[in-house]
Amino acid sequence: MSGPTKRPYSSQVVDGLEKAAARAMLHAVGFSEADFSKPQVGIASTWSNLTPCNVHINELAEAAAIGAEDANAKAITFNTITVSDGISMGSPGMRYSLVSREVIADSIETVVAGQGFDGFVAIGGCDKNMPGCAIAMARLNRPSVFVYGGTIQPGKDRRDVVSVFEAVGQYASGNLSELALKDIEATSIPGPGSCGGMYTANTMASAIEALGLSLPNSSAQEAISPQKRQDCLRQEKRLLSSFKRTLSPATFFAAKPLKMPSLSPLPLKVQPTRYCICWPSPMQRTCPCRLMTSQRSENEYPFWPICAQPDCIQ
Repeated sequence: MSGPTKRPYSSQVVDGLEKAAARAMLHAVGFSEADFSKPQVGIASTWSNLTPCNVHINELAEAAAIGAEDANAKAITFNTITVSDGISMGSPGMRYSLVSREVIADSIETVVAGQGFDGFVAIGGCDKNMPGCAIAMARLNRPSVFVYGGTIQPGKDRRDVVSVFEAVGQYASGNLSELALKDIEATSIPGPGSCGGMYTANTMASAIEALGLSLPNSSAQEAISPQKRQDCLRQEKRLLSSFKRTLSPATFFAAKPLKMPSLSPLPLKVQPTRYCICWPSPMQRTCPCRLMTSQRSENEYPFWPICAQPDCIQ
């Protein structure tokens, strides 16, 4: 895997005697002499403990780094920010949510391009860091893979975050006691993972997979599962294939194939938030995306989101 053809970016940063200072700094963070001849793969982690969607991402990033190193690449992990829609909505903080998508994309692009990574793995699980990762992949247009953080497990009596919203409404209408509301609040979200329904995160995970930016089945795995860890470990095979075949996100962003990712979530009765990912990412590659074109395509199909919860499907 060594050589300029497999290291088009990192070779500009670390090759040659004149780059001795750069190599010296990298020795200090764990590089061996042999690592400088390997492709450098960035691991863009969206870890934070401010939301269950991302609280486990550091473990997935570690698995992704192991996969990269096992495939004879050199992994370098870095972080970016997250704003939680579910926590900030209904408060002034929600004004920062959509904007954070661009900040996330900018930060990943800055690190990957600034450090000369030959490819990267982006791991996200929240409403805005997922499209932020995909936008960065499109802008940089170098070998990259998205890993979905995975969906959360159901809470008590198969509750999820929407159960809490519904309980608030029931309490406000006098149909639920405060004690019952507190019980639902405390037992609906049991641990790590994205909101457990076809809401924004799982919708976008399906669309990202349909775009070809993540591995098959990445959108369907639980956050805390052996399958999700394997999803992280095996991404390096995709990256190595991309290096050899010079595959990049632009390969998947032709105008015609964009119809599939925008429509593929429809049979799942999901939200129209798929446009948060299906349009902004390809548009970074100047692809001709038109909302009316998608609407005409959707009119050909009898599917439309009735309700985000499976038990509401008629």
